[in-house]
Amino acid sequence: MLATLESVQILDTAERIAKMILNSDVVENYRQCLYKMKTSSETQEKIERFTKLKEQYEYVQRFGRYHPDYQTIMKETRLAKREMDMDENVANFKRAETELQNLLDEISLIIGRSVSESVKVETGNPFFETKHKVGCSTGGSCGCSA
Repeated sequence: MLATLESVQILDTAERIAKMILNSDVVENYRQCLYKMKTSSETQEKIERFTKLKEQYEYVQRFGRYHPDYQTIMKETRLAKREMDMDENVANFKRAETELQNLLDEISLIIGRSVSESVKVETGNPFFETKHKVGCSTGGSCGCSA
């Protein structure tokens, strides 16, 4: 009974944290940038052009330099990617996406470290990597030194 009550309390707290995140300025900025990117016809044309060229690129990659259109497709794909990435809406969305990911990474680290400094928290961001590596091959808590 006690474990069930404690689990419910933890889940309620997690739900409150999720609602706080959803109502944050970071998420609101992310949503606005996503909306602008999705609704801009110019931006969508750039994304569609890149997507089509990427499919051609993947096809040409199967044959490598021996494909007659190899150089042309490679160059066009790079140019389309650059044009898409330089689009203001795409760039703003990518910045907002990174900002949101950083927030989620920070929250994950805070929760993980509140349990223990040795808890591994996957952030995908090298700036958030913990210096407290523990386990096999590190000579950590398992006692090995391999």
